Amino acid sequence: MCLAVPGRVLEIEERDGTRMAQVDFGGVVKDVCLEYVPEMKVGDYAIVHVGFALQRLDEESARQTLRLFENLGVLEEEFGDPWGRAAREAGAERPAGTPPPGAAQGGPANPDPLSHQP
Repeated sequence: MCLAVPGRVLEIEERDGTRMAQVDFGGVVKDVCLEYVPEMKVGDYAIVHVGFALQRLDEESARQTLRLFENLGVLEEEFGDPWGRAAREAGAERPAGTPPPGAAQGGPANPDPLSHQP
């Protein structure tokens, strides 16, 4: 499954004539092309798909989308725990019956998903 995921713009710069940004997806920072949404500013949220920002998004809509993805269980399935962390930071809880990170592989789960301890 391919998802367009909300992320927050941290930095904007021009690279080789292309407007690019560093975008934070709940702790995972990726380079994103802003050519389709030239109005984007630092601090704005965007819907991003395969490295391209497609649409500006208000913060509440970004948080709602992350909560929905978390409730559906698709963030960790598709992207690993940093995506689930973004949803939790947006106020979503882990869906009932889903194991914490590391539990599915038999490893110890980190009781504090926001800590950066291994």
